[in-house]
Amino acid sequence: MNNARHSFSSTRKRLMAAVASLAVIGAVGAGALATGTAPVLADAVRVDAPQMPSFADVVEHVSPAVVSVKVKAKVQPTADDGSDDQDGFDNLPDNPQLRRFFKEFRGFGDQGQGGQFRMRRFNHRDHGNGEPRPVAQGSGFFISEDGYLVTNNHVVSEGSNFTVVTNDGKELDAKLIGTDSRTDLAVLKVDGGANKFTYVDFADDSKVRIGDWVVAVGNPFGLGGTVTAGIVSARGRDIGAGPYDDFIQIDASVNRGNSGGPTFNLNGQVIGINTAIFSPSGGSVGIAFDIPASTAKQVVQDLMKSGSVQRGWLGVEIQPVTSDIAESLGLKSDKGALVSSAQDAGPGKKAGIVAGDVITQVDGKDVASPKELARMIGAFAPGKSVDVTVWRNGKDETVKVDLGTLPASDKQASNDDNKQSAPAAKADTLADLGLTVTKSENGKGLVVTDVDPDSDAADRGIQPGDVITSINSNDVNTTDDVSKAMTDAAKAGRKAVLMQITRDDSNRFVALPVGKG
Repeated sequence: MNNARHSFSSTRKRLMAAVASLAVIGAVGAGALATGTAPVLADAVRVDAPQMPSFADVVEHVSPAVVSVKVKAKVQPTADDGSDDQDGFDNLPDNPQLRRFFKEFRGFGDQGQGGQFRMRRFNHRDHGNGEPRPVAQGSGFFISEDGYLVTNNHVVSEGSNFTVVTNDGKELDAKLIGTDSRTDLAVLKVDGGANKFTYVDFADDSKVRIGDWVVAVGNPFGLGGTVTAGIVSARGRDIGAGPYDDFIQIDASVNRGNSGGPTFNLNGQVIGINTAIFSPSGGSVGIAFDIPASTAKQVVQDLMKSGSVQRGWLGVEIQPVTSDIAESLGLKSDKGALVSSAQDAGPGKKAGIVAGDVITQVDGKDVASPKELARMIGAFAPGKSVDVTVWRNGKDETVKVDLGTLPASDKQASNDDNKQSAPAAKADTLADLGLTVTKSENGKGLVVTDVDPDSDAADRGIQPGDVITSINSNDVNTTDDVSKAMTDAAKAGRKAVLMQITRDDSNRFVALPVGKG
């Protein structure tokens, strides 16, 4: 009985304690609501991740040096009588819709580097009052505090009046100092009076690496200072623009109007000049090409000094050294530039360079390709004496050449003696080569009359009408000469022979496997 009372008493005490605790908690909660204190919440999400570099500092410093370039030209006035004759549409079919189409799109033209690599320009039509009319608009940048600036040749090439619009909106007249069509560069000069311009410098682009961040600043579509960013995606690009192709490829967005604008590294130095885009559609697809700073720096200095660029000239026509050609000549690698012909008036021929030579070095520097040889020779001043190393008859020889001045247009070697009319002599078959040939009328060389379509000769582009003039630097006038050359090559352990072909007054070399048809 006493145990039951004790148990009941203990239970009652525990219940009373629990009630008291609930009362205290309720009082605290009521007090919190009464005083308006906010409930405690969890912390907001924050991720301490690595931060991407900002281009704001670079853009802030370089933007004042980047300008828009507006180009005007005096063009021929059109007729005021509404006729189509002065517009060049007189030969179109009598179709109003077709005529309206051409009129609406007159003035849109592709300017650039050929094919799909181009910068487009917007040309405006003159209405006949004789005043200069806008013909192009691009970008440029100051390279000196006294107002020299760089842009593309294709931006200014049709202009007679030039206006520069600075980053703060000021319009300044500029004069053309000089242009260089081969590298698509031009220099303008603004007279700022006592004002000093913010300018930028060229970088050492040899230190530019694929994957480096870059910033392009320019005037796309006439919008004024616009900034895009990307990376260097390739180097040494040859896009068929000219003999000195060595473009830096970037993936920053570049469009019409960016022509002549700079691409900067993160130090605010110019690594290249926007000059072309890959554009199947005419707009940016994210692939652009820059003239390297090293090329631009030298050309710009020459333009500022004399208004033109004088380049050294070797006077030879060259072609790449393929692995087959290297094998046929006994070269260890497929580097160098194979001389297909030496022009009669050229310095190279005067110095003793002949067709079939492979130029491997200039002044001790290796020549990797024909493009590199063109750049190396072009970098020398006319009259410069250089040592040219050639591979000839299985060994190196060095000749000293006094360079000439590169002509305004490339000269073509003339081989009038090799011009052929329809051969009258009996044709012979070179079964091992897959060729049918006959003697030329002048007795020099063999004229190809037929090519086996399944032969190596066909694969390498030999065509009827081609004239075989030599094999492995030995003159070929009969089929016996061909057979002897093939036998000698086989005895020397060569897997191919080098055949010199003349076509349309120009020479080229083709490597054909020994003993294969």
